[in-house]
Amino acid sequence: MDQRRTGTGLTGFASLPPAPRAESSAGDLEVLGGIRDVLAGLPLALLTGAGLSTDSGIPDYRGPDSPPRSPMTYQEFVGDAANRQRYWARNHIGWSHLRRANPNAGHAAVVLLEQRGLLTGLITQNVDRLHEDAGSVNVVDLHGRFDQVICLECRRTYSRKLLAGVLEELNPDFLDHATKSGLVEMAPDADATVEDLRLIRGFVVARCPACGGVLKPDFVYFGENVPKERVERAYAMVDEAKALLVAGSSLSVMSGLRFVRHAAKQGKPVVIINRGHTRGDDLATIKLEAGVSESLAWLAEELPPLPAAWPD
Repeated sequence: MDQRRTGTGLTGFASLPPAPRAESSAGDLEVLGGIRDVLAGLPLALLTGAGLSTDSGIPDYRGPDSPPRSPMTYQEFVGDAANRQRYWARNHIGWSHLRRANPNAGHAAVVLLEQRGLLTGLITQNVDRLHEDAGSVNVVDLHGRFDQVICLECRRTYSRKLLAGVLEELNPDFLDHATKSGLVEMAPDADATVEDLRLIRGFVVARCPACGGVLKPDFVYFGENVPKERVERAYAMVDEAKALLVAGSSLSVMSGLRFVRHAAKQGKPVVIINRGHTRGDDLATIKLEAGVSESLAWLAEELPPLPAAWPD
């Protein structure tokens, strides 16, 4: 039976069925018990990264099994029309292979944590919008969202699905030729590697329909700053919390690491759940190297309710 899902999503890997929910090992359960003791009765700020979405079929950039990648930087994108042409051509190929990724057990666990009143807020480094799809409400999409594009001149935003139709009209035979030339690899940002460079050079890039300006995916590129208001809202979530839980992030970029440093400076417990080393390990009160989905699912069930009121 064909297990693929219909619709639009982030990567070609999302056409695979989501990973079945795994059970935590005895050793992991022992560490989770310690995490529960550290976090018990504390309102939490939660920071999530790409490791949470891998069980939905979305690959990450820095996981232990991830291949080396060189994503286009913001400076490369805005500074060279040829780079934008290459980006949108490859992105159009990637988008054509996308299927709608479904939230996994980890996303569902985050919803349960929020519904139980244990979270002051959710900060995610992911652009896939799976937290919102699962039902999370108080979310800061720190790095933006993949499902819309923005004009760099007039700042109007448009649906990425709508843009796909425009690009198809501008390049009617492009996808057929690209498929025949050989699709090599799909990347986490919907980029695709294609062998025929002449095909890329013939791609027609869409402009903003309102002002003719340059269109860019509405997420933060490498080398681009996170908007100040998002950062401030995220800091407020950490300030309101009495502990910070990090799930599925290597904290390789400062946009996430700063919240770990901020919480640690305030003397708040920092718990990290991630496979592999993170840049925040030396600040962690406790670290668990295990699957994120099953660990969050366990905590969502096992953490006790918050006290009715905090003493002064």
